[in-house]
Amino acid sequence: MSDMNELVQRYLAAWNETDATTRRAVLAEVFAEDAAYTDPLVSVRGRDGLDATIAAVQGQFGGLVFSLGGAVDAHHDIARFTWHLGPEGAEPVVIGFDVAAIGDDGRISQVLGFLDKVPAGV
Repeated sequence: MSDMNELVQRYLAAWNETDATTRRAVLAEVFAEDAAYTDPLVSVRGRDGLDATIAAVQGQFGGLVFSLGGAVDAHHDIARFTWHLGPEGAEPVVIGFDVAAIGDDGRISQVLGFLDKVPAGV
């Protein structure tokens, strides 16, 4: 995947995919096998850890969808972007900001995530 915008859209598609088999296929397409993901709530390495994290988030926020919150800003092998989580077409419940490092193979090797808006009790 050479287009950074497309890669970020596929990244968000992985977070939205509720079918476990399809989600694992998207993760294999988008993430390096040993990719690292870190945000304030979790730190995992590898696609299995990321898959489990996504499944847990979907369990907690069922029915909500991730969407791009603005333009993807990228240079070299790094992208940063804001994402929203909420009911489709409505005000987001959660807003976050991710920085993704892209490996030589064009897949994400690391994501550093930040949470800007989080509901109380999360």
